[in-house]
Amino acid sequence: MAGIQEVHELVAKGKAKLIAAAVQEALDAGCDPTDVLNKGMISAMDEVGAKFKSGEIFVPEMLVAARAMKKGVEVLKPHLASGVAGAAGKVVIGTVAGDLHDIGKNLVSMMLESAGFEVIDLGVDVAKEKFVEAVEANPDVKIVCCSALLTTTMPSLKDTVTLLNGAPFRSNIKIMVGGAPITQAFADEIGADAYTEDAASCAQRAKELVA
Repeated sequence: MAGIQEVHELVAKGKAKLIAAAVQEALDAGCDPTDVLNKGMISAMDEVGAKFKSGEIFVPEMLVAARAMKKGVEVLKPHLASGVAGAAGKVVIGTVAGDLHDIGKNLVSMMLESAGFEVIDLGVDVAKEKFVEAVEANPDVKIVCCSALLTTTMPSLKDTVTLLNGAPFRSNIKIMVGGAPITQAFADEIGADAYTEDAASCAQRAKELVA
């Protein structure tokens, strides 16, 4: 299992340049690709997420770890049974209309991918109708994540959630919201299923919501 342990450590430390070779070595040594993904990379990202929550590390460290994981997954993808990389389900994510912030959203996307979700990223300044269209185009979507990073775009988040709440597919999805000005109280008030305060918590909560 040395190969998997090495992959785990490289992801945790964010060694993006070394990860591809380590993943290939683990595969060459006969490690199961799913184990490399789950025990090597996803468990490393869980650790990184926990350290981020406890304040041991900060956003830059989390980003480099997520980037390293991405590089590792590229090597792994052809070896995984199709669909394992998105095995947790599909997520639609976007920053709401009027809001151009994408660092937080990108971090959440990376953490969700690291947790095994397939992410459909709609980008920033996303009209509420676009969220609905994305779910209609991908009926197997399980979670819709909407972020608002400004107090001035909170009404836009509310409008988006209201529209999603009225959609015929509402019972098939969970709506997650987040962003600097958002609180649990606001999430409850607008009818979202979940609120998380950071990217690591979002990935964890998303796993719970689809379990």
